[in-house]
Amino acid sequence: MSAAQRDAATPILSLRDVELRFVQPVDLAGRIANLLGAGLKTQVVHAVAGVDLDVQPGEVIGIVGESGCGKSTLGRVVSGILPPSSGDVHYQGKAVRTMTGPERRAYELGVQMIFQDPYASLNPRMRVREIIGEAPVAHGLISARDKPDYVVGLMRQVGLDPSFMQRYPHQFSGGQRQRIGIARALALKPSVIVCDEAVAALDVSIQAQVLNLFEQLRDDLDLTYLFISHNLSVVSHISDRVAIMYLGRVVELAPTDTVFQRANHPYTQALLKELPTLTPGRRTYQPIKGELPSPLDPPSGCAFHPRCPHAMARCKEERPLLREIAPGQFSACHLNDIP
Repeated sequence: MSAAQRDAATPILSLRDVELRFVQPVDLAGRIANLLGAGLKTQVVHAVAGVDLDVQPGEVIGIVGESGCGKSTLGRVVSGILPPSSGDVHYQGKAVRTMTGPERRAYELGVQMIFQDPYASLNPRMRVREIIGEAPVAHGLISARDKPDYVVGLMRQVGLDPSFMQRYPHQFSGGQRQRIGIARALALKPSVIVCDEAVAALDVSIQAQVLNLFEQLRDDLDLTYLFISHNLSVVSHISDRVAIMYLGRVVELAPTDTVFQRANHPYTQALLKELPTLTPGRRTYQPIKGELPSPLDPPSGCAFHPRCPHAMARCKEERPLLREIAPGQFSACHLNDIP
């Protein structure tokens, strides 16, 4: 599907003001301590804090940010592993929270997830044949009789030798285990795959092979990816658009070339300055000052203002909204209001 066709299509995924809060109430010991004046309170982690995002069919959206910014949690919300605390996830134009029966099943099968650790995400007591073939049989996509041939086809599609289907996960390398995870996701014939740091645990040479596999599968199966990563170089290679997240919010969203050539938000600019380069000459390394604020107590106004070199008084008081500043480029920064 061309870029123009994707722009005209109904989004396959839409997120509207999606939030996810983890609430830890005061336990019995804490309540007893409060009787003695401890002053303990219910803790609320604002993991995802109001995300709006449209994903077109066949598109690859890269989600980038520091550890703890909420990108993996957002992926789990999209895939249905975690329900949002508020807001709506739409799949093919319909709100997931209102889905029942066949519609709900279509969403649950249509959005699959590939996890960061290819060993921890595979059952060590199951053979590859069962890891890949169990779910499609359970959901009635294939019969038990057809499972061996189905698994053989999927293993070949992801570059694995089908003769290994009787082996256990520990008998494979890291790259092979990730291919097993990819085959397991493909087994349910999804339309959308959420890749959560899917190549982060692999060697660089193996990363390139797996990224090429993702691109080939996208072309062959018309897949849509939500590609979560902290590695901007990886994201630049595979993504059509990039969303930069900071403390649970999207602070910039734009086509990949725009992000890397004309980044607008100070946080995006700071991330790009830290990328290694092949340009000869000395560079002064300037890390982003300060630490990522705690999601238990996020800063007022713009969450990035304690670390931003351009912060103004307004940044401390008023949260900037994500708005379009150029065709296809969205940014949440008060600097865009300055003539």
